[in-house]
Amino acid sequence: MYKLVFFVPETHAEAVKRAVFATGAGKIGDYDQCCFETPGQGQFRPLAGASPFLGEAGKLERVNELRIELVCEDHLIRDAVNALRKAHPYEEPAYDVWPLTGL
Repeated sequence: MYKLVFFVPETHAEAVKRAVFATGAGKIGDYDQCCFETPGQGQFRPLAGASPFLGEAGKLERVNELRIELVCEDHLIRDAVNALRKAHPYEEPAYDVWPLTGL
C-alpha cells in the first residue's frame, strides 16, 4: 500500500481527483474516493525555458492550492501517478509517494 500526496490549485482539484480516483486509488475497505484535503499556498518561480500554467519566467508566483492525500494499492500506484500528471495543469506537478507498512 502507498500514500499518494499531491498539491494542486483549488480551481483544478476536482478534475485531478477524478482522474486519480478513476484508477482505483483512494479505496479504503468498502469506501472509495477517500482523501484528505488541506488548504495552503504554493510558491514557485519558473526558470528560463519553462512553460508555466501560471506566472512567467523569472517571477515568483504564489497560488492557493490544496494538499490532497490518499491511499493507493501497490498495483495501482503507477497508473494513479500517470493520471495525476496527465490531469494536472502544471508542467511539473509536486507529489510524493510513500510506501506504507502494516503493523
